[in-house]
Amino acid sequence: MSKLGKKRLEATSVIVTCALGNASVSVAPTPGVELPKQFLLTASDILMYSRIWKTYFEEDLSSKGILDILTELGLVCAVGAGTGYVVSKASTAVLKEIINWTGPLGWGVTAAVAGSVSAMFGAAWALYCDKTYQQKHPQESAEF
Repeated sequence: MSKLGKKRLEATSVIVTCALGNASVSVAPTPGVELPKQFLLTASDILMYSRIWKTYFEEDLSSKGILDILTELGLVCAVGAGTGYVVSKASTAVLKEIINWTGPLGWGVTAAVAGSVSAMFGAAWALYCDKTYQQKHPQESAEF
């Protein structure tokens, strides 16, 4: 397996692990505490993004300036993605508050939604990292 293939496999493993963890945390009903729980899930997502970045570039995300990343992504795209992320987390919190009253079936639906949202954003970040890595290392992407 090529170096790029290993990076993709590791990134996928990180995404699946974090998505399953977020789904597990979300399944427990906590009426009235859903918004704070979303902060915990957001911290988990940030950890996922950092681990994916480190997988591809072997450097901590914190060592790369956030302005550099915003410049690479394009400020409009970054603001749009950030807004979409905040809206999805807030919507998930509201949905979870409502579903807490429906019992175990609703809790499973919420867990699936939370895991899917984390996986979707993680996959988008991994695609960005993969594309950036291929641009910086064209000889490795040609081998794959």
